[in-house]
Amino acid sequence: MKKIRNDIEENLTTQQEEYQHLPQVIQEKLEWFQDQKIGIIFHWGLYAEAGIVESWQLSEEDDWARKKGAWREDIDTLRHDYWALNKQFNPVNFNPTIWAEKAKEAGFKYSLFTTKHHDGFNMYDTKYSEYKITSPETKFHNHPHADVLKYINQAFQEVGIHTGLYYSKADWYAKDYWVPGQRPRGRYASYDPREQPETWKSYNQFVENQLVELCENYGPVDILWLDGGWVNSANNEFLDMDTIAEKLRAIQSDLLIVDRTIGGDYENYVTPERKIPEIPPKKAWESNIPLAKNWGYVPNDQYKSFDEIIQALVQVVALGGNIILGVGPKPDGTLPEEALAIMSQLGDWLKRYGQGIYETRPYPLSHDNWFFTQTTEAIYAFHKNGTAFELDTSIFPETIATITNLTTDEELTGSTLHFNAHSEPFTVIKLTKGASL
Repeated sequence: MKKIRNDIEENLTTQQEEYQHLPQVIQEKLEWFQDQKIGIIFHWGLYAEAGIVESWQLSEEDDWARKKGAWREDIDTLRHDYWALNKQFNPVNFNPTIWAEKAKEAGFKYSLFTTKHHDGFNMYDTKYSEYKITSPETKFHNHPHADVLKYINQAFQEVGIHTGLYYSKADWYAKDYWVPGQRPRGRYASYDPREQPETWKSYNQFVENQLVELCENYGPVDILWLDGGWVNSANNEFLDMDTIAEKLRAIQSDLLIVDRTIGGDYENYVTPERKIPEIPPKKAWESNIPLAKNWGYVPNDQYKSFDEIIQALVQVVALGGNIILGVGPKPDGTLPEEALAIMSQLGDWLKRYGQGIYETRPYPLSHDNWFFTQTTEAIYAFHKNGTAFELDTSIFPETIATITNLTTDEELTGSTLHFNAHSEPFTVIKLTKGASL
């Protein structure tokens, strides 16, 4: 996956950081997390109404977001008109039950929902801001599902999908982050927290209040996925994560906290963005990849092919990671047809081959373009289809009891197996561990 946007957050140092002191309950939760393998993340907010790259065009110095079409030519007009979209956004066709059913059919085991992007618009009924989906200013506030997050979490939990929360640590609408009358410095706070410590203290309290609120009112929450990696890493914008984490885990003791790109105790797993790492991280990890070019909804977006998605899934899982795929719902509340088509194909594929994906761990072997996973009972071998290829079973130190070609449902024998190309993205072989053939 090539880097194509300047918002990609990455810290290669923390990707190779090892765990230091993890509570037993978090160690166990990380084992659970690594069993899930595949999740879905929804980026949804006012940016869907504008049809632009999430809320990035609001940041003056992030001009990459405006190069291929600024929503408004003048930055001040852009900000004024964008923030006024709360009065226009009206997703009347939003049906969380359909979202959950489609995600279940696609084979997703966990989900993340964007409670608030950098623009500060809250997609839930927060009591700490009036800039929210349930405000009387919004056309949607009288809808039965106006508290979007509440009904998404309920619907997903009802079909057995675990729920997590995306939350931006930055808030460009908050008066204590972008102070009215001050000129914001790009994506950062409009001031130096060292020079205005009381303002930053107030902002820190705002973040703490919202995160506690989310965990108290919208649980159970399995994952808190904190975005805005420049907060707690640059520009002196340091949140009191020790206090925040302590309060959150008093509510849910096994909450995974993902303070992205920061490292340390509160980056419980790492999140390579739009890429598959060449060297697997030492912590648990999750590649996050959108189905389209953008995370949020953009009209006429460019979607990846199903083969490309499956290739990424197999590579990531064979390396020991999870993959979370991004979908940007439309401004009317429905999921894009292109995304649904890929999700349907994914679900069909996982029904057949998911046994080699879910609850697996990497198998420590590299061999001729094969990818390997394993459970305690079996080894799974994946080969990208193309020209004819073969597999020499003598490369496995274990004795192999049976060999099944899951792609053709054939039982195989012999030490050297020969395969021909076919229409499936991968040939998948199951080798059951046990007594000798």
